[in-house]
Amino acid sequence: MPEGMLQGIVSRADLLKVFLRPDEDIEEEVRRTVVAYLFPAFSHAIHVNVHEGVVTLRGHVRDTSLVSVAVRLVRAVEGVVDVEPHLTGESTPPTSPESM
Repeated sequence: MPEGMLQGIVSRADLLKVFLRPDEDIEEEVRRTVVAYLFPAFSHAIHVNVHEGVVTLRGHVRDTSLVSVAVRLVRAVEGVVDVEPHLTGESTPPTSPESM
């Protein structure tokens, strides 16, 4: 084949196919590795929904300071495109050195 000749076309979908996972697999991993780990007492009250790689977390948690940690951990799950946290709960005030 002569140099400079078009050999074929690779689409964006072809390149991303390696990283795509079924939504059900992502949902199961998020429940097992993030929700059950960070919110063991409330894992039954947190709903995880995944649509086209976008993870939505809904529910009530005891400590909202863990929401940002949950978002970071969910983003690290293979196949996650984005995270939409809709978690409500009580804010835990920072602990002051005087109270220790």
